[in-house]
Amino acid sequence: MNDTSNIPVLTIDGPSGVGKGTAAVRIARLRNWHYLDSGALYRALAVAARQQHVTVGDGAAIAEVASQLSIACELNEMGDGCTIFLNSEDVTAQVRTESVAAEASVIAASREARAALLLQQRAQCQWPGLVADGRDMGRMVFPQALLKIFLVADARIRAKRRYKQLKAKGFDGSLPDLVFALQQRDTRDTDRAASPLLPAGDAVVIDTSEMSIEAVVSDINRRLGNRLSN
Repeated sequence: MNDTSNIPVLTIDGPSGVGKGTAAVRIARLRNWHYLDSGALYRALAVAARQQHVTVGDGAAIAEVASQLSIACELNEMGDGCTIFLNSEDVTAQVRTESVAAEASVIAASREARAALLLQQRAQCQWPGLVADGRDMGRMVFPQALLKIFLVADARIRAKRRYKQLKAKGFDGSLPDLVFALQQRDTRDTDRAASPLLPAGDAVVIDTSEMSIEAVVSDINRRLGNRLSN
């Protein structure tokens, strides 16, 4: 296995709706680094489980499905996100649905599933650097990261951001329903035994509630530049 210990890694963790994905993509573009949307890997696994009629709550069966998959995350040509490939099939549209997101959250609570995806995530660490966003990138997947960021924001503000994103994609649900779903996911992510949603001990915690995405990107990129120059 190639030594990746000297490759600079920026991790951006936090719950849904804090802006971590958008910030990660923009910084990866600015730095011309590789990008890992770890949540998309879990969602792709949820899609595969559907295709194979595997129950998402069956950790051992999900881990078996994961061991047979090839999942890739590539920055798209628009520069505003990534394209997700499951065994070379573009499943980007499928992984962005709320139903798949809910199933992915259940999968993420499984120790077996997390272990099965760990190597696939770490394999994304390549020169000249990697920006990885998710929920345990800094604590578990890339503990050696040069800079670890943990974003937080008020739950209702996060729900409104997510609602705006989904409306642009044709989502016709209600904001109260989305707030409820987000709170359920937060509880599941925070309370799970397998890698609960918590900042790494050496993470920089940033509250994005009153920040524009441009301000968030600028703040993180400045901190990263300082770390790279030291």
